[in-house]
Amino acid sequence: MDRRQMALFSLKWNPFINEVPTEGLFISPRTELFCSRIERGLILEGGFALITGEPGSGKSVTLRILAQRLQSIPDLKVGALSHPSSNLADFYREMGDLFEVELRPHNRWGGFKVLRERWQSHMEGALVRPVLLIDEAQEMHPQVLNELRLLTSKEFDSRTLLTIIFAGDGRFPEKLRRDDLLPLGSRIRTRLTLEHASREELVETLNQLQKRAGNPSLMTAGLMQTLSDHAIGNYRVLTTMAAELLHLATEKEVAQMDESLYLEAFTTPPAIQPIR
Repeated sequence: MDRRQMALFSLKWNPFINEVPTEGLFISPRTELFCSRIERGLILEGGFALITGEPGSGKSVTLRILAQRLQSIPDLKVGALSHPSSNLADFYREMGDLFEVELRPHNRWGGFKVLRERWQSHMEGALVRPVLLIDEAQEMHPQVLNELRLLTSKEFDSRTLLTIIFAGDGRFPEKLRRDDLLPLGSRIRTRLTLEHASREELVETLNQLQKRAGNPSLMTAGLMQTLSDHAIGNYRVLTTMAAELLHLATEKEVAQMDESLYLEAFTTPPAIQPIR
């Protein structure tokens, strides 16, 4: 965020862009409940969790919030898979980097054994399972998904060595219905399904984003209602429009963003009829 915006609107950061600090994100009651279930249950017992929803519904934001909370737990190892579409060899390379073990992708058994030993050691020392976060999980190859299931299972599936949280769009639950992935799909223990947000949820999101950025009166109530009515229940659409209005408000140096600004930014002017 540029200094001009910060000075003009008394903001600590731009509340409507992707790079909002994690402490500036709004945590809904459903997200809070999901994170609590991971913190108080899944990391102790291990297993799979799933966040699913359409693009712009808040999956990646939920992962950011969860990652920060988990990273604050002493001795808990948290890793995030950065290339979900990797083949099996590259998957093992990245897992070696994440969990700080030397793996040789051509020796799959060796990598399998070393990773499990590392996770077992972590469990014995920290009393919690290491955590792997995977965004855009719908891009993962079935072979990699099945390898991950086998990697984490021990003692005839009576113990789980890792906690895995997937986040993916509607294609991922559909993928888990494949015959070869049904064993993984049946192991999803905790789910958060993000659907279209209501008008009230969108307004509350705008309220909280502004408040945490330092200016709770950045927008009028009327503008927040208007934005929420035109966001088609999608948080990404909502914040994209809000970011565009903030840019326009900065150029015009207005004291507060209101509905007239929305009309100026998004209303298409009538077509000029040619003179006959």
